[in-house]
Amino acid sequence: MARRQPLHGSAAGAIIAILAVFVLAADQFVKYLTIAHLPLQKPVPVLGEFLQLFYIRNSGAAFSIGAGFTWIFTIALSVVACVIVWKAFSVRSRLWAVVLGALLGGVLGNLSDRVFRAPGFPVGHVVDMISMPWMLPAIFNVADMFIVTGMISIALLIIVGLRLDGSRERDHKDVEASEGAEAAENNDAAEAGA
Repeated sequence: MARRQPLHGSAAGAIIAILAVFVLAADQFVKYLTIAHLPLQKPVPVLGEFLQLFYIRNSGAAFSIGAGFTWIFTIALSVVACVIVWKAFSVRSRLWAVVLGALLGGVLGNLSDRVFRAPGFPVGHVVDMISMPWMLPAIFNVADMFIVTGMISIALLIIVGLRLDGSRERDHKDVEASEGAEAAENNDAAEAGA
């Protein structure tokens, strides 16, 4: 099977940017609908106990951890967003572009809440609304789904050995092994000729 050509840097950047904007827009639209139409802190069953809507404003991270240190999450989200943008310049893999674009959109979704929502910069509360009480005690939002999915996807891409440039770890090991064998042959030939 022929190997796909790596993406041009601008194409990878476009994929990352478009996905990030799409995820950010979807997240903010759902948050807008939540604020406009859901009662605060009252469960609204969608599929019984399986899926509920539960509008809260979360000052902490997952499971409301660190509620008194909201500004730390703002800094952490900013750093993650900057790292993704920096890494975007070296992405040539379609899969990495999709994963990083979705992750960036999720990060920007929650970061925008920290920056623009009450009580104000940099301690804004994140709007959460999705509850699955049978599975998790946490209440989450669209951005959280993309962040978790993105982090799991990054771990899988690393495990399977797909690099940002689209090459595979095993390809590099094969090249190193063949270069090592070639160097050994050259050394043996040089010693035999001496």
